[in-house]
Amino acid sequence: MTDKTLTRMDLSEAVFREVGLSRNDSAQLVESVLGHMSDALVRGEQVKISSFGTFSVREKAARVGRNPKTGQEVPINPRRVLTFRPSHLMKDRVSDGNRK
Repeated sequence: MTDKTLTRMDLSEAVFREVGLSRNDSAQLVESVLGHMSDALVRGEQVKISSFGTFSVREKAARVGRNPKTGQEVPINPRRVLTFRPSHLMKDRVSDGNRK
């Protein structure tokens, strides 16, 4: 594994090279797509990208946790968490990458 991280800039550069839009238009396109995805998730909708996976928001109920240092019980408030479930194609692709 590498320590490389794919960034927004990397994505917009890839759009620039492969689609042929200007660098500004490529950056705006990436920002627009990510914005639409974020807005849908905030509304509680799923974001499904074929052959990649599904992002969704899950409601977690309130519960009692425990401080690992002291053992003291601590209330944990209800919250919304973002989850990602990769598609089978993505799982297979990542798994195949481990064999190389």
